[in-house]
Amino acid sequence: MTRNDDVDRARGPELELATTIGKSDEALVIGLIKADSDDAAAEPTLAIGDGILDDAQAEAISNAIRRVGASGGHGEITKMPAPDSLDVGLVVAVGLGSADDLDDAEQIRQAAGIAARELDGIGQVATTLSSVQLGAAAEGHFLGAYRFDTFRSAKTQPKKNPPARITLLVEDKGKAAKAELAHAAAVADSVAIARDFVNTPPSHLYPEEFADRAVRLGSAVGLKVEVLDDKALEKGAYGGILGVGKGSSRLPRLVRLTHTGRKDAKKVALVGKGITFDTGGISIKPAANMDHMTSDMGGAAAVIAATILAARLDLDVSVTATVPMAENMPSGTAQRPGDVLTQYGGTTVEVLNTDAEGRLVLADAMVRACEDDPDYLIDTATLTGAQLVALGSRTPGVMGTDEFRDRVATLSATVGENAWAMPLPTELRNDLKSRVADLANVTNNRNAGMLAAAVFLKEFVASGVQWAHIDIAGPAFNTGGPWGYTPKGGTGVPVRTIAAVLEDIAAQG
Repeated sequence: MTRNDDVDRARGPELELATTIGKSDEALVIGLIKADSDDAAAEPTLAIGDGILDDAQAEAISNAIRRVGASGGHGEITKMPAPDSLDVGLVVAVGLGSADDLDDAEQIRQAAGIAARELDGIGQVATTLSSVQLGAAAEGHFLGAYRFDTFRSAKTQPKKNPPARITLLVEDKGKAAKAELAHAAAVADSVAIARDFVNTPPSHLYPEEFADRAVRLGSAVGLKVEVLDDKALEKGAYGGILGVGKGSSRLPRLVRLTHTGRKDAKKVALVGKGITFDTGGISIKPAANMDHMTSDMGGAAAVIAATILAARLDLDVSVTATVPMAENMPSGTAQRPGDVLTQYGGTTVEVLNTDAEGRLVLADAMVRACEDDPDYLIDTATLTGAQLVALGSRTPGVMGTDEFRDRVATLSATVGENAWAMPLPTELRNDLKSRVADLANVTNNRNAGMLAAAVFLKEFVASGVQWAHIDIAGPAFNTGGPWGYTPKGGTGVPVRTIAAVLEDIAAQG
């Protein structure tokens, strides 16, 4: 599946449906169900739909699996030469866990991703995981096969590429299966768009370039696009974006992308933090791991990708992404601790810490987004190190108006991103009082940093708007080794959460 970006870059394998293994398939991925632990003599069984393999083929694979001692434990990979009765040369068995786990889409998605990462050097692969859960298998295989090697020369380019095509074996490739595959492919490709943005180094993705790429992607799917450059931002009095961006020679931008639903469709505003690199400004960060701040535009990447996805899926919901983009650098023109800036809309903020810059650009964008009178507002950002302390590297925190916060968290769990609902304690508002302005941008202590940042943002949400803030400081960027369908580097979180919420709003209101 190929999408237009810089210009036509394949983000992952082409996905196609079939009912049987094709002659051009080189390997077969097959799922194993773990044996019942109460029966010591029991062996793992194959997870395949009816008619995909004949009895002799299934028996030959089962015998081979028995000989190598595969258990079927979730994520376990077993490779073996294919039996002579199969046209492929290799069988890759991946454990799916117990029979009860087959109903868990995330378990299938993870297993598919693990299998995909074991298939480098094989051009075309068939998989039976799709006969268990088609959409989850498609997403997992696509995302597990994702690679980002744009900046590698021939010296370090991988010698073996991931599969160019994956054939998803199903019992019936009718209209429903085709629709499910198309949806899964669109979702996975949009996640890959966000990953690409995050993985692109700040030398090549600065505010102007980020805006240009967002416009090209948005225009390609029919979105209405608008870009405010530094002069327009100054004219419009976007003090937060200008204050953060004025220390850099690469000046800030504000991008707006709009997908319009049908008459009377609900209106959803999306806002994402787009700090293309964050040194911390004058309140400079430690040098160790500062390179991870290439990911500080992960929220912007996610809302751009999610808005593009809304257009691709033609969702009956009106979505406008308002995306502030800036580079936070120390220089003779940078804002200082103690400065007071005026946010878009008139609120004054004392900047006690220039490394708490994300909330400043978000505040401007949120006020602008609320001028469109949305029913819902979702903002997302790699906002606080406190998110990692509270919830770890894989669990986003979601805060906001109680009902919508819980709805977002519930939907996030269904797609495997598992955002966790967190409170907004009212007493934290007193800690944001400033000596000289309406607000301070940080509290005077380290307690509840993630919650305090959300309490700050709450000040910029219009009355009556259902709001959710998703902190993805850890989940947007994987600093460890690959796991499941998640690579090292940009993860694409929370594209799938936002997509699920948009689809739910389109269906339920």
